[in-house]
Amino acid sequence: MLTTKHYFTCILTVITLGLMTCNKGAVNEKNQEAEASSAIFKSHIEFLGINPDDFESNTIVLPQDDSPFPTLSDYGFFKGPVQYLIPSDGVLPYTLNSELFSDYAYKARFVWMPQGSAAKYRKDEVLDFPVGTVLIKNFYYPADMRNPHGERRLIETRLLVNTQSGWKNYPYLWNEDQTEAEYHPFGEFTKVSWIDVKGEEQHVNYMQPQQGQCKSCHIVDDNVMPIGPKVRNLNGLFDYGEEGKHNQLVYWQQMGYLEGFNPDEIQPRNAVWNDLSEDLDERARAYLDINCGHCHNPKGPGNTTGFYLDALTVDPKELGVCKVPVAAGRGSGNLSYDIVPGSPEKSIIHYRMASDEIDIMMPEIGRSIIHYEGLDLIASWIASMEEGSCNE
Repeated sequence: MLTTKHYFTCILTVITLGLMTCNKGAVNEKNQEAEASSAIFKSHIEFLGINPDDFESNTIVLPQDDSPFPTLSDYGFFKGPVQYLIPSDGVLPYTLNSELFSDYAYKARFVWMPQGSAAKYRKDEVLDFPVGTVLIKNFYYPADMRNPHGERRLIETRLLVNTQSGWKNYPYLWNEDQTEAEYHPFGEFTKVSWIDVKGEEQHVNYMQPQQGQCKSCHIVDDNVMPIGPKVRNLNGLFDYGEEGKHNQLVYWQQMGYLEGFNPDEIQPRNAVWNDLSEDLDERARAYLDINCGHCHNPKGPGNTTGFYLDALTVDPKELGVCKVPVAAGRGSGNLSYDIVPGSPEKSIIHYRMASDEIDIMMPEIGRSIIHYEGLDLIASWIASMEEGSCNE
C-alpha cells in the first residue's frame, strides 16, 4: 500500500544497473523548475512549518458518471488544506526530465491509480495506464524564483482521468484566497507577477485554456492521451524528501505502480534541456520533444506537415533540415525552410519561436510570451549544424 509516510521515512534499495540516467541532469541545480516540483514536499512543506503526518489521508473518490466534481477537494487527492498539496495515500508525485514551457509557470505533478492496478511498461509511448488512473498537474508561480520553494500562487489544476470511455480532461481554477480549485471549463486569464532568478519583476496574463482546447495537443490517432509520462521523460531522479533521491521508474515499480519494466535493460532518457553539462543536440531534441513533439509527430495533430519534432524522429528531412513547409502563411516569415543548417535567423522554426503573435508563434497554444532561454537553445543547436546550401 502506497502511503504518504513512504515519501518521508522509507529508505529504498534502488537498482540502477542499466538505466540510462544522468544524475547531474536529473537533479541539476540549474534546472530550477524541475527541482522545485521534485522537492515540493521536502522544501515547501518545511517552508510552511507543517507536519504532513498531522493530517489524515482521504479516501479517493471518482465520479460515477465520468462527470467532474465541482471542486478539487471532492476527489480527496490531497489531505489537510488542499492548497498544501500533501498527497493522500496512493497519490504519487512525479516530474519530467524536461518540461513544457508554460509562461514560466511551475508544475507539481501527481498520479493516482486504483488499488491493485499498475501502468504497463511501453518503451517509446505513454505508459499504458489502467482505467481509473488520474494524472494531476498543478500550475503555480513562486513569488520569488530565487526561492522557488517559498511562497507561491496556485493558478490552475488539470486532471486527466482514464475512464471506461477513454481519457477525460477536467480543468480547475484556484480562487483568490488560494483555498480551493473549482471546476472551470471556460478558460480564464489571470494576471500574475513574480520576481525572476535575476531579481527582476515579471508579469504575465496567464491563460488557462478552455476544456476543449486541451484536445488540440492531447490527441493521438484521434484519441485524447497524456503527453508527459513516457519512459524517456520519467527516467531520472526525483527527490522524495526523507527517502532521498531515486530513479522514478524504479520507484514506481517498487511501489507497485509499474509492471513489465526491467531496470537491468538500457532505457531511453530525454536530457534536461537547460543542463549545460549535457550534449547540445540531446538538450535541443528533448526541448523540442516535450514542447512540440506531441503535435509534430506521425500520429499527432501536425502529422500532415511531415515536420516531426518528437524524440523518435531521426531523418534530418523530417526534422525540418532543408525542408520546405507544407503551409505556413505568415508563419513562414518569408523564409524558405524549416531549418537552415548553421543559420537560425534563416530558419522558420526559430522565427516562429521568437514570435508572440497568435498566427505566427509556435507552439500556438500554451504560451503567450517568448521563451527566450528555449529560443537561445534552439538557435545554438541550429548554429552548431554543419553549414550548407539547402539549394544543393
